[in-house]
Amino acid sequence: MKNTSNFFRCIILSPKNLVFESEVTSVFISSDKGEFELLSYHYPLVGIAITGEIVIDQVYRIPIRFGIVRFYANECTLLVEETPETMMVAKEIAQEIKA
Repeated sequence: MKNTSNFFRCIILSPKNLVFESEVTSVFISSDKGEFELLSYHYPLVGIAITGEIVIDQVYRIPIRFGIVRFYANECTLLVEETPETMMVAKEIAQEIKA
């Protein structure tokens, strides 16, 4: 059984797709105020993600155009505008995580 105290739920949504959903240990985001990393039980926040990549668990990188991030109750929700590569990369990550 994994130690759930280091994990939090991460959901990345676009207007068309569920891009990513899993339990993760960290999410790194570039925002309009700078860069920040979210870890489990981070202080609640709402912010704007800028063009770049969302880095999950310091391994997986999902490209986005921009988005809105909300961290509350140990759950990170990102509403993003996709790039042409977003879904292709997200599908590859999902396959890696399942393996």
